[in-house]
Amino acid sequence: MIRKKMYIDGEWVAADSGKEREILNPFDSSVIASVPEAGRGETRRAIAAARRAFDEGGWPQTPAAERARLVFKLAELIERDHEELARLESLDTGKTVEESRWDMDDIAGIFRYFAGLADKDGGEVIESPVPDTTSYVMREPVGVCGQISPWNYPLLQASWKMAPALAAGCTVVMKPSEITPLTTIKVTELAEEAGFPKGVVNTVLGPGAEVGAELSESHDVDLISFTGGIETGKTIMRAATGNVKKVALELGGKNPNIIFDDADFDLAVDYALNGVFFHAGQICSAGARILVQEGIHDRFVEELRKRMERIKLGNGFDDDTQMGPLTSAEHLAKVEAYGEIGKKEGAKLLLGGCRPDDEALKDGYFYMPTLFSDCENDMRIVQEETFGPIITIEKFSTEEEAVTRANSTVYGLSAGFWTNDPNRIERVSKALRFGTVWINDFNVYFVQAPWGGYKQSGLGRELGRMGLEEYTEVKHVYRNHATKALNWFGA
Repeated sequence: MIRKKMYIDGEWVAADSGKEREILNPFDSSVIASVPEAGRGETRRAIAAARRAFDEGGWPQTPAAERARLVFKLAELIERDHEELARLESLDTGKTVEESRWDMDDIAGIFRYFAGLADKDGGEVIESPVPDTTSYVMREPVGVCGQISPWNYPLLQASWKMAPALAAGCTVVMKPSEITPLTTIKVTELAEEAGFPKGVVNTVLGPGAEVGAELSESHDVDLISFTGGIETGKTIMRAATGNVKKVALELGGKNPNIIFDDADFDLAVDYALNGVFFHAGQICSAGARILVQEGIHDRFVEELRKRMERIKLGNGFDDDTQMGPLTSAEHLAKVEAYGEIGKKEGAKLLLGGCRPDDEALKDGYFYMPTLFSDCENDMRIVQEETFGPIITIEKFSTEEEAVTRANSTVYGLSAGFWTNDPNRIERVSKALRFGTVWINDFNVYFVQAPWGGYKQSGLGRELGRMGLEEYTEVKHVYRNHATKALNWFGA
């Protein structure tokens, strides 16, 4: 069994209370690690360390090229330990190891990308309307950043936060999910190996009610970044009003995937599956809400059902496994509850809706690929984020109806649609109220493009140049080279 500590002010430490949490393998519920269970006291120490490193330690004044070198070095170390990180991620989350390898490739690229941006923004000179003056705008690091990452993509989401913050010159206190912390701990070890100064990177392990709450409430934290559920996001926003800290939130989505009659049928079916069943549907951008035009509806649903019947469940380390378990017993119970809600609401269950009866899977957190048809717009399984391997199908007649249905959600993270009509592509891509819209594709992201949502899917953007700008403040500097007295008052 792996035993780990957490990292505060350049030291690996246990929890003050001595408490530890067991980390379980979702495939068979076995204990794979033990980690500290910290509280508010340890979190305050980590914040204080980050505050000193920012205010007194010289990290913000470190030349951008040197910050870039360290972030790039961390990318190289992630690449070096690629296989170990992928193995840890699959042990921790249950996803297939091949998916975890893809993640590690992306993560190394994310650190490399932000290292490349670190010294690229030299500010902007603004022409002043006043003679003999100069005016310019510069960006400075925002300060101490509390960063709370989710359990579904532990290291990928942590990298979206950590890489731009460090490149910008911020110091960080990272709180990974208490159920999937192992790869974040490992990358903290790599940050120490890379040579980041004491206090610049801190990782605190513990529950959101303690560690997350302290990060959100602390007046010594300048920005809080959170990826997770809407209700927790609202709680963080309220807590952040104490010192009016900057808030960056990614709060999930209920993402429509619209299939028009003129779509490439086979590709649309294939990508409908891809859009949902990677990582057992535990993806904030999962296209679990599928809208199909009436002309192809019945054929599409039947082909989808046939493909879903053949999905191979199993251990993420087995080569033939296509879908692993859900990540925790608690989340399995939530997904099971949504399956029951769908049945009670009157949706037609075509497949799944239960745990598998395979004896080899009985100790894991598995849920069968599930297909509901005849779904109505106001059903909870259509409107709420089920975050599991559940697809709902809605039938529509017209383009206007499809767009209206798709937009009728409190979320606005992502959406996709399938058509070969160029005029429809123009109309629908403009009409959909989502932060990312895919056309004849689904669930694609890359580090150069911004990621974030409309409406209750969150605030701000991650990735791309905007992802770096989230961690900066804008300062306008004005200098008068020939100041003259106005003699306005009392001269």
